Amino acid sequence: MQYSLEPQAVPLVETEYRSIRTRLPVPESLEILRALRDSEPRSMGGQPPVVWHRAEGFQVEDRWGNRWIDWSSGVLVTNAGHGRKEIREAILDTLQTPLLTTYGFAYEKRAALTRALQGLSPDPQRYRVFLLTTGSEGIENSIKLSKTYALEKYGPRKKYIVSFTNAFHGRTLGAQLAGGQPKLKRWIVDEGRTFVQVPFPDGYVQENTSFDTFVESLEAQGIAPADVAGILTESYQGGGVNFLPTEYARELEGFCREHDIVMTYDEVQAGFGRTGRMFAYEHYGVKPDLIVCGKGITSSLPLSAVIGRKDIMDLYPPGSMTSTHSASPLPVAAALASLEIIRSESLVENSRKMGIVLAEGLQRLQERRPDIFARVNSRGLVAGVQTVKSGTTTPDPETAFRITESCFRKGLLMCAPVGDSGQCVKIAPPLVIHEGALRESIGVLEEACAEVLG
Repeated sequence: MQYSLEPQAVPLVETEYRSIRTRLPVPESLEILRALRDSEPRSMGGQPPVVWHRAEGFQVEDRWGNRWIDWSSGVLVTNAGHGRKEIREAILDTLQTPLLTTYGFAYEKRAALTRALQGLSPDPQRYRVFLLTTGSEGIENSIKLSKTYALEKYGPRKKYIVSFTNAFHGRTLGAQLAGGQPKLKRWIVDEGRTFVQVPFPDGYVQENTSFDTFVESLEAQGIAPADVAGILTESYQGGGVNFLPTEYARELEGFCREHDIVMTYDEVQAGFGRTGRMFAYEHYGVKPDLIVCGKGITSSLPLSAVIGRKDIMDLYPPGSMTSTHSASPLPVAAALASLEIIRSESLVENSRKMGIVLAEGLQRLQERRPDIFARVNSRGLVAGVQTVKSGTTTPDPETAFRITESCFRKGLLMCAPVGDSGQCVKIAPPLVIHEGALRESIGVLEEACAEVLG
């Protein structure tokens, strides 16, 4: 489904946090939207047709007087808020130095950031930090390290990377091989025989959440635990905002320790306060061997990191595990400023508190239409509302799309629905949102659902 570029009259909105003053999409914006459709691959389309002009805090504005409460965080990037003055000033200060690129050469702020991230690890004395550019690049690196650790210590038999059904780890080759959505990797032919998936214990599609299903699935695929190099999981699956059961996560950790398997947690969407903890794996009481970060690390510019055990991170000699734009000065400056905002403004705690308000609102929504909203998951300031055809378990992407479309017209901005069928309404406001704006936006969602469902 794709949003129409035909401008439509919509009810005008004027509140403290929202303004809708024109037809949508804005007629004057069509030239820009059509230029993008004519110059980019169609894969770049699909989001609500708003041309962003400025974004601050938890709000996004266009040039024509329209203003939305943002429930996307620019796909879970702007944890510290959009356009923060502190982040902009840190970037400008770096520009004035001037210092724009360094490759692997040392500079002060890179050391400050690696120290800061090391301090957030399960054990700062035993963990090291490798800075990269994107979440996918971080996942690729974690796969490389997991396989190298197994190869160096046990030989080529210990070779499998185990991940979960419905997982999403990125769009590069290794990241998609590790992903659990077959339709996303149809283009990969005769590759990845050492990448296998087991059922994700979401308690919904996979009702049995016992760790026995993990072991049985490996056995059914003819894989012995001793042959597994690494296990990779999202801290929560972004396509439905499905969290691991705590006991399952702890048994998974015990399994990895017993068989010396590198355990990687993908925190690209989940890190830096999103779930009411600095990292979402902390909810489970486990200690990953490798932690892959991205998105919210800077609240702005492209940067990612792999935080991992020293004995794993040090497998490659100097100069042989680097990246051209690793720790580029501008994103590093942004990351340091973003981390300081998250700390000084207690945004992890705000995420936890506002998460309670969000969860209560979504629970009310589900109670009104349990036949449509089959499953609502949330923790902190991330949530997913799964839509199904009334009274069935059949995903209903059309209803999810119509709900996000209605919200867009009312001044609440979300990404297009996610999930394997596009059936999940994804909610992820910046962590700076306060209770008044959050309650107003929950009200908008309720209005949109009433409008769509009748």
